[in-house]
Amino acid sequence: MNERLRTVMIQRKVSPEDLAAACEVDPKTVERWISLGRRPHRKHRWAASQALGVDESYLWPPEEDDTQGQPTEQAELVAAFPNRASFPQKSWVRLLQSAQEHIDVLVFSGTFFAQTNPRVAAMLAERADAGVQVRLCFGDPAGKAVAIRDEEEGIGGTLSAKIRASLTYYRKLTGTPGCEVRLHDTTLYNSLFRYDDVLLVNPHVWGQPASANPLFELRRLEEDGWFDHYAAGFDAVWETAKPWSPESM
Repeated sequence: MNERLRTVMIQRKVSPEDLAAACEVDPKTVERWISLGRRPHRKHRWAASQALGVDESYLWPPEEDDTQGQPTEQAELVAAFPNRASFPQKSWVRLLQSAQEHIDVLVFSGTFFAQTNPRVAAMLAERADAGVQVRLCFGDPAGKAVAIRDEEEGIGGTLSAKIRASLTYYRKLTGTPGCEVRLHDTTLYNSLFRYDDVLLVNPHVWGQPASANPLFELRRLEEDGWFDHYAAGFDAVWETAKPWSPESM
């Protein structure tokens, strides 16, 4: 069985009939790709990866490359994007709406997160109401880490203001069961966005805004892989962060 293909289709809410239509094949052919592990023709692999929004090599690794012999970390890397804006907006929304257990966000300001999706707070509240644990961790506007980052990027003391502006989108979430917003004062090497077993890692390069840096999509396969390594980093920062309330602004 192609477990990766099956899992991605479930997470993306794409049925065999939907994928068959996108690839212009019979639904039974897609079923064989899944249940029998059949390898599609090249044009069908490309069409399927485009329809599902993942890298083709994740669904069907090169034949000469034995995936079972790869390190877990390498296998967990689904796709790499040249910058954060290259990750499709519809994929941000789909991941948020499909989360069933965890939504974790670790950023300095995360301005884009709300500005590109004005309903983000309402959507997060809906997921929390469905039982999802929502944890949002922003930089402390008055903290040393934010001041240092601001200086490194050369943005003239505006990062604190960006964080305060971003936080206004989440005022109502502070009283929502299952949602918590905290402020951290740590050196941030990556922005992290977790949706259940999918983790988006946006590395920070010195002097460059996070939006200009690459974004890596990881999918958790087993314990102690890259996914768990970065997820543990989020938990460590979360433990040091302090709760935020609108009244403190």
